[in-house]
Amino acid sequence: MTNKRRVLVHPDKQALAGSVAARFLTKLIDILDDQGSAHISLTGGTMGEAVLSAIAESPARDSVDWSKVAFWWSDERYLAHGDPERNDTQARRALLDALQLAPEQVHSLPAPGEQAGIEEAAAAYEAELRSAGLGGPELPHFDILFLGVGPDGHIASLFPEHASLQETARLVVPETNSPKPPAERLSFTRPVINSADRVWLVLAGADKAGALGLALAGASVDEVPAAGAQGRKRTVFFVDREAAAEVPEALITPEQYWTSAHDIS
Repeated sequence: MTNKRRVLVHPDKQALAGSVAARFLTKLIDILDDQGSAHISLTGGTMGEAVLSAIAESPARDSVDWSKVAFWWSDERYLAHGDPERNDTQARRALLDALQLAPEQVHSLPAPGEQAGIEEAAAAYEAELRSAGLGGPELPHFDILFLGVGPDGHIASLFPEHASLQETARLVVPETNSPKPPAERLSFTRPVINSADRVWLVLAGADKAGALGLALAGASVDEVPAAGAQGRKRTVFFVDREAAAEVPEALITPEQYWTSAHDIS
């Protein structure tokens, strides 16, 4: 089946978070049934945390054998562990701490002081990825990779017009001049993102409408990085009505389609 981008529109942020959480739990159970383990890449931001909170609150949460699931992050603010601005801190608060995971199941990106500098920190996380055996000899294959999308169209910490967008040899790159604070970050490269089986982009709010519209209209990746996100099996944009304001109707997947047997597998 052709990997077509799907846009699934929800009434508001709460409904969006709940729907993504329910679909994630259903899909994760399927993945574990099929292959026995799963590697998930998380994202940060308001909606990223909201989805994790909705997973934590779902009655279906305890249907998952979480001992078979490993968590990674597509990007991170280069701050001390435990800093409230780190994506992994938010994820632990929203969900991970409640799952009682073994330390080896949670693959946080490095913090300052753990390596000589941010370049070495990027190399260390890349080495961790390469040694984890995630499906491919060259590129890791995440089962589900979550992304947020910024108002400028950035994904992970890949920002418009930054050289990191064109990086193809490395898996993880340092960002030392982020247009939003903090300036220093670590990020997956586009080849890693696009090697995931399923890329799920979750975004909400009127400030995201322009970026989403441009991404789906074929804008250049340099100008709108979200335009270049493409999973190997599925690419799904989960959005609320405000974020979907500039999406052509023809690109929106009808509700009766995506709630039927046509699963976002």
